[in-house]
Amino acid sequence: MKLSEIHTVPVLKKPIRLQEYGVGIFATNPTKSGLKKAIKKQLVYVNDKIASTALYIKGNETIKLFLEEENKNKKQFIFPLEVLFEDDYLAIIYKPPGILVSGNSFATIYNALEQNLKKSTQKDTVRPRPVHRLDYPTSGLLLIGKTNIVTILLNKLFEHKEIQKTYHAITIGSMQNSDTISLEIDGKQATTDYHVLKSVTSERFGFLNLVELDPKTGRRHQLRKHLQAIGNPILGDKEYFIKGLVSFGNGLYLHASKLEFTHPITNREISITKELPKKFKRIFK
Repeated sequence: MKLSEIHTVPVLKKPIRLQEYGVGIFATNPTKSGLKKAIKKQLVYVNDKIASTALYIKGNETIKLFLEEENKNKKQFIFPLEVLFEDDYLAIIYKPPGILVSGNSFATIYNALEQNLKKSTQKDTVRPRPVHRLDYPTSGLLLIGKTNIVTILLNKLFEHKEIQKTYHAITIGSMQNSDTISLEIDGKQATTDYHVLKSVTSERFGFLNLVELDPKTGRRHQLRKHLQAIGNPILGDKEYFIKGLVSFGNGLYLHASKLEFTHPITNREISITKELPKKFKRIFK
């Protein structure tokens, strides 16, 4: 392990538990949960002794935070990614369909990020990590945090619905031109606005529609569940479909096409668009 930061505690009015006191003290590990994990991994020393979660800080102590050494011999997942935006704090990449964002598998977007992004020069730099998810069969834009503080701030933007995500899908069957779907998912309120951009007749499906989707909430599989619920499942959806109306040929026709938000550090207005995949264009010229 290597020394990351040193902090000298000022005189305190009353003792406080280390994991409570340390919140916001260290740039590379500013959260309570993160600091607690570091303590349990024996990465925090107080007066040159390994700290515990039961330790109380009284004042005048020297706290040292260490980082685990990276295993340079670990196997790397080499997978070229298209980077549409990157600065010292965050990045936006294109996730192809048919790959997991993260998880226990080796072949994930998370494991490919280090080879595709520049390391941040900020003091709280961390291994790049996605701040939201896209389903395995879904393609599109994925937002990545490159520093600890920015990752926290991006999560807060999502929590306060200050990041606008736009999707496009091809759906099956006759639809209204636009509507709002408000149906609970797993017992929680969920809302999706949709607008039909184009429709074509289909001998097999009756109609196919190019639909723009604006999810107002972020429930798991929300768009897929909502569209199936109103009788217009997404083409190629093998999980949420109507019997007799499912295509197994070219995967799921769902694409995260646009991200809009205010950069949490620079306050720059970010608006990134990724064009529709070729399979969409073969149906809607």
